[in-house]
Amino acid sequence: MQPVLDYWDPDGFELWPVAEVDPYLTLHGRLTPAEVGTAVMRIVGFNDLDPDPSERPRRPPRPREPLDSFLHGLLTFDSLYAAGGLRVTDSVTGITFLPGCCSGIDEWRDWFDALDGGDATWFGHDPVAQVERVGDTVRLLVDAELEDGPVIEFPATEARHLLAGVERDLAAFHALAAEWAAHHLPDHAGPVTAALAEALDLRPPAPSPSPSP
Repeated sequence: MQPVLDYWDPDGFELWPVAEVDPYLTLHGRLTPAEVGTAVMRIVGFNDLDPDPSERPRRPPRPREPLDSFLHGLLTFDSLYAAGGLRVTDSVTGITFLPGCCSGIDEWRDWFDALDGGDATWFGHDPVAQVERVGDTVRLLVDAELEDGPVIEFPATEARHLLAGVERDLAAFHALAAEWAAHHLPDHAGPVTAALAEALDLRPPAPSPSPSP
């Protein structure tokens, strides 16, 4: 189980170094600086939208400077979006579950809804990627619209361990991205790092306990 970002060709992108990757970019703590740059470019790009005139009291106009213009959506939207989600591969059958269209990587915590016995949860369409719990088993339907479509099954207890690994991967990527931003975007590093944490739905670390007097 891996957190992945949807990807597009960075041809012509010149604001910082990027790398070409597979159709999905896996997020973890072992990415190269250029791969981190690609992930940041992708997350920023999903939010690179002009402010709606009716929202101008809440979002200022887009700046003219190219870097500030590109970062504007990431740094001014109240709610951020990045296409992607969790990819799960069955090492025995080779079946792979992928997030569908309109699924966001920030929805990874929604998997817990399925684990807690709620209704089936979908993670995008074309194909419809669906997660459900049946008894003590978690079922991943690669395409829920197919009557006999591919399915991955594993114990619900294992799913929680896998999701803990996803959170560790996202946190490790975010730590890399913070270092990357300090080097490549020194004038924007703090706000960009905070915005990336929101886009990935990462909770801030708990404060350290105060020392005893």
